[in-house]
Amino acid sequence: MAGKSFKYVIIGGGVSAGYAAREFCKQGVKPGELAIISKEAVAPYERPALSKAYLFPEGTARLPGFHVCVGSGGERLLPEWYKEKGIELILSTEIVKADLAAKTLVSAAGEIFKYHILIIATGSAVIKLTDFGVQGADAKNILYLREIDDADKLVEAIKGKKNGKAVIVGGGYIGLELSAALRINNIDVTMVYPEPWCMPRLFTAGIAAFYEGYYANKGVKIIKGTVAVGFNADSNGEVKEVKLKDGRVLEADIVVVGVGGRPLTTLFKGQVEEEKGGIKTDAFFKTSISDVYAVGDVATFPLKLYNDIRRVEHVDHARKSAEQAVKAIKSNEEGKTIDVYDYLPFFYSRSFDLSWQFYGDNVGDAVLFGDNDPASPKPKFGSYWIKDGKVVGVFLEGGTPDENKAIAKVARVQPPVENLDVLTKEGLSFACKI
Repeated sequence: MAGKSFKYVIIGGGVSAGYAAREFCKQGVKPGELAIISKEAVAPYERPALSKAYLFPEGTARLPGFHVCVGSGGERLLPEWYKEKGIELILSTEIVKADLAAKTLVSAAGEIFKYHILIIATGSAVIKLTDFGVQGADAKNILYLREIDDADKLVEAIKGKKNGKAVIVGGGYIGLELSAALRINNIDVTMVYPEPWCMPRLFTAGIAAFYEGYYANKGVKIIKGTVAVGFNADSNGEVKEVKLKDGRVLEADIVVVGVGGRPLTTLFKGQVEEEKGGIKTDAFFKTSISDVYAVGDVATFPLKLYNDIRRVEHVDHARKSAEQAVKAIKSNEEGKTIDVYDYLPFFYSRSFDLSWQFYGDNVGDAVLFGDNDPASPKPKFGSYWIKDGKVVGVFLEGGTPDENKAIAKVARVQPPVENLDVLTKEGLSFACKI
């Protein structure tokens, strides 16, 4: 089969792909030079919308409302935009073979795509309970959330099980955001997770206590320290019960599983250098193979601020790493240089009336400050992390835009702190005066 050939190919059609396409246009890509190959059926969109406004009973988000790059305040890139710019959007196309030495990609339908420069932006896939052979995990209405198709199935389930019961398996990002979304839809929600508190990768026990208390006040039941080990279905094959390791059995009309993701790197195994579960890159997102770049969830890159190498799964890094890679590709062609990627880790979440932001690193001693009473009408609290006498990370719930900027600055500047008690007393004002 005769193949198609492009100067630049982006494999993956998520957030990174959209932001890379916009940057290519800023840098002067010519019509016909760039293609995006995506197994999804729609143009790149802002994935965070799926766990938030997409599921709201009112004020619901739908495409084309959240195509990239609206998530960072930019222009919305509708499918027509790609056409106008001469960028080929090759959708509903799964790449099943990548030969990096031959610069060739092959789709499930046998189509061949040749490229000169490749950007790997394949992102992550959700970890499924069926992967571990969990009994009954293939029942209907056991759902996951990664792509828009998943969100559509969840919306259908919510509509079909009005005032029903949901069990959320997992206490991280997805667990917390979807518990809130389902509760807003008047579903009876129980969260189950094995850890001693929610969001353990980021939250301290003190931070988590607030969210668990707030969720409990909203009617979300929380079961900690155990896992789902099996599911029972009714005669239609729909999930009816969740069996827990501690022996309890929970009724469920809907089960949503959020137990993490794994980077999609299988296509490139043995062809590029890997580290820490991702594809190893330099500070320009170039891999061990020239003309191949990796961005977003799949990239393990040098984190200059901490003199470390890390893989970061977050939309902010997906956007910024894509832009950095494109700038590096174009500057390299022109014989110019650009600054290395100097990323400040940033995470955020919104649920119910809550909104938090975190910048930096959550290592060292944690100092909690502010009003973290779950019953407060307007809670505002946070935490600093101090390592080697410096503030290295800051978390803030309920911050204003200016306060959020202030905590970002503190995490970047890393001011010295001699006395942790003073930090507790000063609280947010410490950040605001830096």
